[in-house]
Amino acid sequence: MTRVTPAPAHRIQVVAHRGSSEDAPEHTLAAYRKAIEDGADALECDVRLTADGHLVCVHDRRVNRTSNGRGAVSALELADLAALDFGSWKDAAESPDWKDPSLTSVLTLERLLELVADAGRRVELAVETKHPTRWAGQVEERLLALLGRFGLAAPASPEESPVRIMSFSARSLHRVAEAAPRIPTVYLTQFATPRVREGRLPAGVRAAGPGIRIVRSHPGIVARLHEAGHQVHVWTVDEPADVELCMRLGVEAIITNRPGQVLSQLGRR
Repeated sequence: MTRVTPAPAHRIQVVAHRGSSEDAPEHTLAAYRKAIEDGADALECDVRLTADGHLVCVHDRRVNRTSNGRGAVSALELADLAALDFGSWKDAAESPDWKDPSLTSVLTLERLLELVADAGRRVELAVETKHPTRWAGQVEERLLALLGRFGLAAPASPEESPVRIMSFSARSLHRVAEAAPRIPTVYLTQFATPRVREGRLPAGVRAAGPGIRIVRSHPGIVARLHEAGHQVHVWTVDEPADVELCMRLGVEAIITNRPGQVLSQLGRR
């Protein structure tokens, strides 16, 4: 069994995975409002491009799982998606607010950026580009253009940026780095490849995003990534024991469906 040496105490960023998605339907305005109310430091979202060029917050390639409709996001226009209910799949008995269509309609990234801008405090955004996609290259282009409209595409430095872009695709992150070098990037991985276990990431990437199963099985990977100068943002961390492990290892960010509970465990609520 690998011995885990406690890391120096530091403030771990709590990132709401698809919003407070245990309490409200993922990727809906209801989930992100709840995450802000819960005190999340940052909001995580997945983005896909519609057939008519809009970035929407949807995880799956198809809308079947999280809406009352069917079809691929890339083949549907925004008006088609706006006619669907993205909250009906989750039990609404605990929250009558979900019955409000404005809170469970498809969420555009533009609307999410507006929500963050109006939060009344600093709330960061972790945007994940989904691949493969028929719109290769266009997703990053539209994403950076939209961030530019909100004054977020050219931060003074990566450390000051309230937005970071994440992906399992090294090519996607390379496109972002070439077009907007001061926006930090996170390389997501669900497998402990030899490269990552040695602390190596694609050129220009500032942080690793390993899944919690990797961290459980190979806790020493965090120290190696830190030694290589990288941050570590772990997903998806919901269980108290996993939160404790991340605390001991000194990761920089915990991505969770339960931001309120994690903040409580960290002594911040």
